[in-house]
Order: sequence, then C-alpha cells, then structure tokens
Amino acid sequence: MLEVITYPNPLLRQISKPIENFDESLHQLLDAMYETMLNKNGVGISAIQVAKPIRALLICLPDEEGNQHKENLLEIINPEIIEKNGEILFNEGCLSVPEFYEEVKRYSSLKIHYQNRYGENLQLEANDYLAVALQHEIDHLNGILFIDKLSIIKRKKFEKELKQKRKS
Repeated sequence: MLEVITYPNPLLRQISKPIENFDESLHQLLDAMYETMLNKNGVGISAIQVAKPIRALLICLPDEEGNQHKENLLEIINPEIIEKNGEILFNEGCLSVPEFYEEVKRYSSLKIHYQNRYGENLQLEANDYLAVALQHEIDHLNGILFIDKLSIIKRKKFEKELKQKRKS
C-alpha cells in the first residue's frame, strides 16, 4: 500500500506531467494505487496523492450496496476534458483532505479523451457522480483541491476545523 499525502503538503499543488511510458512500472503503480484507494475507502485517487506527479487517476464507483468491484475500475491516463455541460452540487470529500466534506459546484456531464494503461486512446462520457469524481481527480492533476472551490465562508470553516484538529 502507498502513503497518501495530505493537505497542506506542497506536492498537492504541483501540476502533474503527461505519461509517455506505458510500461510495467506504470502498471505496478496503478495496481498499488487501486489497493491504496480501496484500503482508504476512496472512490478515486490520483497519482499525485501518492507523491507521483504524473497524469494518472483511478475511479471505482460503488454499486447500490456500497461495494466496489474491479470490473468497474476506470484507469485514466492523460485525461483531457473536451466537453462539459450542466451544473450539479455534490458533497465531496478527499483522501488528501481527511474528515472534511463540503458541497462543491461541478459540471453535471462531461466528455473526456484519455489513455488506458496500455496507451490506447479512448473517450468517455460521464454524468452526475462519475462526472463529479472525474473533475475532482483531474483537478488534482492540475494542483487544485476541492477546498479551492469553496466559498470564502466555507473555506474559513475548513481552515478553522484544520487548526482545531492540529491542536488535538
């Protein structure tokens, strides 16, 4: 299992670099990220969250019973949003911002170009929860956290909670 870095670690603000080598070391990283994500009860994880500044992310949405199945795993490399529409408010959390959840405004649907672990070019259309998860993880690749999307009042609430946690 990999260590998940947490806010305010400056690595989280780094812009991740495109992946060019779709080799065994990438496959091992993706597999380790998957195990880490499941172990931490996450639905998504980006490589930068495990201190690897490369454009790779995973998403595995749970089914109606809350179970995550490997056949539903999306391994997304070098994603590029090509279309975005609508608006949705979604209560988000983050493995790198533990124990804090807040509503964030996102696009309700989007289309992306990406590559899989073998470098094959693919396209994906996503709505609602999947669209939100994709935007959240793609933001990570660009050095953006969901707390950056909060209103000033909600951001101050977060900073106050963070200070209290550090004291205890």
